[in-house]
Amino acid sequence: MSIFDPRALRDAFGAFATGVTVVTAIGPDGRPLGFTANSFSSVSLDPPLLSICLAKSSRNFATMTTASGFAVNILADDQKEVSSTFARPVEDRFATVTWQTGPHGSPVVAGVAAWFDCSLAQVIEAGDHVILLGRVEAFGTSGKNGLGYVRGGYFTPALTAKAVSAAVDGHLFLSAVVERQGDVLLLGETSLSLPGLASESGDPQAELQAHLQALTGLTITIGTLYSVYEEKQADRQHIVYRAFAGEGVPGQGRFVPVSTLPSLSFATMATGDIMARFARESAFGNFGVYFGDDTAGRVHAMSQAMVRKA
Repeated sequence: MSIFDPRALRDAFGAFATGVTVVTAIGPDGRPLGFTANSFSSVSLDPPLLSICLAKSSRNFATMTTASGFAVNILADDQKEVSSTFARPVEDRFATVTWQTGPHGSPVVAGVAAWFDCSLAQVIEAGDHVILLGRVEAFGTSGKNGLGYVRGGYFTPALTAKAVSAAVDGHLFLSAVVERQGDVLLLGETSLSLPGLASESGDPQAELQAHLQALTGLTITIGTLYSVYEEKQADRQHIVYRAFAGEGVPGQGRFVPVSTLPSLSFATMATGDIMARFARESAFGNFGVYFGDDTAGRVHAMSQAMVRKA
């Protein structure tokens, strides 16, 4: 049997972008229960089936595997706070959200992109998890975009569109905070900078990925947005992504520990600010997306908490 480092395997699984759901049910005491999960999948149209994965260590394991049914609420892209609430060990997760009982009896959260009220069709053993197979008894959709999750952070189509459209009237420069096991890739010897390039195409993520792979000779995965700002004096718009590098020695640049970032010297004040913020956010595991210019702006907070926890 192959033995893998659990953290490395989790990081590899995290490369797959998923939606974010809140799974709900009614407990034996008649009270609603729910937890955030991204291990959701549609299974069949005829009969209408879907599945979720549940850890055997979950405090909801006994209730979920014996309940008559459950609901899957696909969160909309403006419901990051709902995701965070149902991922935390708070006493009453339903106190801060609006919800109602679905047609089949499970709680349905208001404002979601879609919901499915299911009967429990089957419980399937799957290692340290079980797969709950649900038969859809009722469903609804709002037409909203769903909330996304990849590499430990949330993303939304609206944020990506805002970043690209912001650069329409100016020159666009793409760069990345390239991470690997607690280190960040930087260019230069004493005056350091992030790897990047002036954009020439309409697909910034593909363009940046190709450039980074050519520069380093490493496998690079582009993650979520990290900073979008205007460099006023140069009339240039910057888009900074988080990115993740594979193993190997980079052809250019060097990896430095995140903990050393505050003590380093950077080529521009904006890069120094980005690195200082990244060091702070890494310490707490909570990342955001900055929108503004090279002197002032706002960070849109986004949690990095693993949403698979029940």
